[in-house]
This record gives sequence, structure tokens and C-alpha cells, in this order.
Amino acid sequence: MSPDNLPHRLQASAERFVTIRRDIHAHPELGQATLDTSALVIRLLEEWGYQVHTGVGGHGVVGVLRRGQGGKTLGLRADMDALPIEEKNGLPWASRHAGLMHACGHDGHTATLLAAAEQLALHSDFNGTLNLIFQPDEEGLTGARSMMEDGLFRRFPCDAVYAFHNMPGFPVGYAIIKSGGVMASSERVCITLKGRGGHGAMPERTLDPIPALGSIIGALQTVVSRNVSASDAVVVSIGKVQAGTATNIIPETAMLELSVRTLDPQIRQQVEQRIRSIVQGQAASFGVSADIDYQLLAPVLVNTPAETRQMFEAAHRALGADNVMGQVSFKAMGSEDFAWMLQEVPGCYFGLGNGTGEFNGCSVHNDHYDFNDELIPLGAACWVELVQAYLR
Repeated sequence: MSPDNLPHRLQASAERFVTIRRDIHAHPELGQATLDTSALVIRLLEEWGYQVHTGVGGHGVVGVLRRGQGGKTLGLRADMDALPIEEKNGLPWASRHAGLMHACGHDGHTATLLAAAEQLALHSDFNGTLNLIFQPDEEGLTGARSMMEDGLFRRFPCDAVYAFHNMPGFPVGYAIIKSGGVMASSERVCITLKGRGGHGAMPERTLDPIPALGSIIGALQTVVSRNVSASDAVVVSIGKVQAGTATNIIPETAMLELSVRTLDPQIRQQVEQRIRSIVQGQAASFGVSADIDYQLLAPVLVNTPAETRQMFEAAHRALGADNVMGQVSFKAMGSEDFAWMLQEVPGCYFGLGNGTGEFNGCSVHNDHYDFNDELIPLGAACWVELVQAYLR
């Protein structure tokens, strides 16, 4: 197929995939429970001749297409889950499930990969193995690991793996592609202070965890301001504090929970060590003990240079050289569990402009957001160009 025919073919089928996207949007599913969305993906992939594997890490789906005798393998991933948000945008395809909404564009990511899947199966030539990965529960940061723990890359080896996210505020038709760390790690830190409770009138008979709690809250503010360079992006947020039951009772325990995000694996380790040191030191100074439960929900998402370059070149061909941005600052303090896949397999995670305006330009995770349907054939063209170049 000549390159000139690719946009025409994808645009000709775009209306059908817009309908698919809007159907997914109207029927959002949360977390791992993407049963109906997975069933739709399975039906279409089978119709186009993919070897379909279901139940991978829950409701994850992998469609495999082999062509020729080539030994190279490539993975493309789309997320399928929605968010626990009540939709308020009033569009005809708005969510029909109360309290659930596709407020991050996973409906569009899925529809875009399906549009590429059809094109690659019916109209494209390549030499190797293509693995299409449809993943549940990106929002909960568990879906990628669940699929990997179920043998994703052992059962479906990939020399490289790719994914994209729509970017509200950037023009439709533009791609943002950079190597290195582009999305932050996500860590949940649960700190429990334990002392000795007692009567509020006799504090000298207690080991009060409340002063330790207050001191730790203040000291944690120095983790970023006094331990990390101003050029390094780090966020330490205290989101939950809990202690006590009554005004005249000194509690035995106090608890606080933090959200920690960094964009560099070495900085991440430095921040963890400093938080542990501050908490233990402050607790000891007040005579109470501290238990620290430090959970890495997602590592820093790091794009590898060679694979990023291949995506950059594919987007050039699909969108035009003037529409691919490689120097713009594409770094987000949000997290993405695709980072777990990139820890095991080289690859690239990139952005595609979702446009501007009330629905397409507002932030993701917003109750008025909507994926821009104009993006479907453009994103699919990027995928097709990548596959045909990577699996020559």
C-alpha cells in the first residue's frame, strides 16, 4: 500500500470507529471490570483475523497478528477503563452508567488502536509479529502489572512496546514525543506513629504521638525545598491525617498518608531515604515509634532513545514534520502504569493533541472532558506507520 493511500483509507473508516468510541464512552467500566469493553475488542479482533487471547491479568486482551518469517516483535498498548466521575457534559453519547465516566480518553485510545488494527490486518504488509495489548485498570495503576504477572511478555514477547495519551490543549494533529523521563513515579506512604495514650489532664503519663505528628508534617516540607535541586520536579503532598477520638483523650496512635511523585529514578530513591530519615528522627525525638509503609504504585516512566526516535520518525510520516514536537516540555507529574512495561521492555509513551475548547481542551479527569474524535484516524496512522517501519 502506498503511503499516499494511508490517510485516505483511515479517514474513510473513521466514522465507524467514532461510533465505536462513542459506544464505549456511553458504557464506561471501572478498574479491572472492563468485561463489555473487552468483549467488543475481542469480537472485532477476531473478525479481522487476529489470534485473540483473553483473560490476561483479568479482563486484559492480547491480539496477535503474524506476517512473513520475520523474528521481530512489537507491542502496542491501549487502556480501556473509566473513572468514578459523574459526567456533566450533556453530549448525546454521555455516560449511561451513573457515577462512571470516560474522563481520561481511554475510550478514544481503545478506538484508535482498533482502527489501526483493522488497517494493519486488512490493508498493510509487514514482516514479524504484532501484539496488540488492551489493558484494564490503568487508573488504579494495577492493570499493567496484573497482565505482566500473568506472563504478558513471556507469552507475547515484544522487542519494543508503545502507547500514547491524548493531550488536551495541544492542537489536533500534533504529536509530542521525547526520550527520557516523561511521567512521574507514584508512591503512597502510610506513616503510623505509636506512643502511649492516656487522660488529657495528665499528659506526663503518656507518650503523645500528636506533637510528633505536627513536627513531622512541618519537617516533611523541607524534603523538596532543602534536599532537591530546584530544577528537579518532585512533589510531596500530605493528603490524610488521622488521630484521636475525643478532646480529653491523648491517643495511642496517629497516622498520616503522603503522595510522592518524582521524574528521575535516582531522585526517587533520594526522596524516599530523606522521608524515612525525617520520620524516624522526629518520632524518636518525641519518644514514639514510627512504622513506614512505602508503596511504589508506578515507577518513573522512561522512554528509551532508540525506540523514541522510531516513534518520532513514524509520526513525521503520519502527521508531517512540522506537526511533531520533540523539544516542547512533555513532563507530567501524573503517573501511568505503562511505566511498569517500560521497565521490562524498551519503548516510548507519547502524546497526541486533543485540541481546545470546552470538551476537548479541558483537563482530563474533568466531568466536562471528551476525547476528540478527529484524533482517531491520525493516531491510527501513527500506529500503522510505526508497525510498517519497525516490522519491515
